[in-house]
Amino acid sequence: MIALNTSGFSSYRDLFLLDRDVIFLNHGSFGATPRPVFEAYQRWQLELERQPVEFLGRRAKDLLWHSRAALAAYLHTRADNLVYTTNATTGLNIIARSLRLTETDEVLASDHEYGALDRTWRFLSQRNGFKYINQPVKLPVQNPAEIVDNLWKGVTEHTRVLFLSHITSPTAMIFPVQAVCARARREGILTVIDGAHAPGQIDLRLDEVGADFYVGNLHKWLCAPKGAAFLFARPESQHLIEPLIVSWGWQSDNPGQSRLVDYLEWSGTRDLSAFLAVPDAIQFWQQLDWVNLQTQCYHLVCETRNQIQQVTHMPALCPESPHWFRQMAVMPIPHQPQPECLQTRLYQQYRIEIPLLNWNDHTLIRFSIQMYNTISDVQALKNALFDIL
Repeated sequence: MIALNTSGFSSYRDLFLLDRDVIFLNHGSFGATPRPVFEAYQRWQLELERQPVEFLGRRAKDLLWHSRAALAAYLHTRADNLVYTTNATTGLNIIARSLRLTETDEVLASDHEYGALDRTWRFLSQRNGFKYINQPVKLPVQNPAEIVDNLWKGVTEHTRVLFLSHITSPTAMIFPVQAVCARARREGILTVIDGAHAPGQIDLRLDEVGADFYVGNLHKWLCAPKGAAFLFARPESQHLIEPLIVSWGWQSDNPGQSRLVDYLEWSGTRDLSAFLAVPDAIQFWQQLDWVNLQTQCYHLVCETRNQIQQVTHMPALCPESPHWFRQMAVMPIPHQPQPECLQTRLYQQYRIEIPLLNWNDHTLIRFSIQMYNTISDVQALKNALFDIL
């Protein structure tokens, strides 16, 4: 970890490389890396290139261990329960392809899941013969117990895996995954949690969540460089994981290292700099009192919901509470047959970067608030929606 310099910036916006001509309300899609973290990332890249054999051949294992240890402390688990992957989709593919599911098995998910992972499970179900089910979890909702009860209506004697987002992509809601994992374990069902939006947005304590497998992105809300994510497996479930890419870790004899790390950490020559910069991203937030900043972001999300509602007069899909959302939320707007057209217009005409989508019978606008956003960004969005709608 390298000492970061966060002084000399006149505003939080100046800490980021984002185009100042764009009102950026879409941090949730790909994140944005702060300048000090990006500079640390580039220093790791330069160090690699100065002596690639020394870096990759002799130092990589120890460097990665120290980086994983820092991440494990941040996520409240052990370093041997974690391994780096390039993104959450890759990590979830590793898990899904490792589980030996047959024609008699069922994988249960909600209808709020990220489309790429829906496609992953459908692809594997068609190839291997198991059944993949998207159980409806209807909105609006008032109580987390409603989500658990709705989900369990899809559980049968054949349910072997329960796949669920911690924070959903289309509806931006925090799901009660700890309660789901506890109930699933009592009933002998494996749990796979998609935590793409969780690290850096909520206080994530993996050992307490209780999932068999958990995957999270670090380039989104933790603001690490692109290409940094992790796969977590609790010790009792690690034996189920197989390498997606077979390399030197398979059949290796590395004393003191978990098989999970052996199988997945080294898949051939690649740039490890994004992984090694993760402790720098953690340090960046700690230096800036990230808990207080996230609270400010949450209040601005609440204000954004209110401002949009003033335009649309449509009710929110969940209560205003940090139990339901933190730095990312959605609001319904009048139905748009092609929401991507409105998204393009907001960007081209008003220079507002924000996603819209049709989900079930709702047209939703999803807004992300990061430390660089201000009330003027929210007011610009409100004015643009008023003009258009």
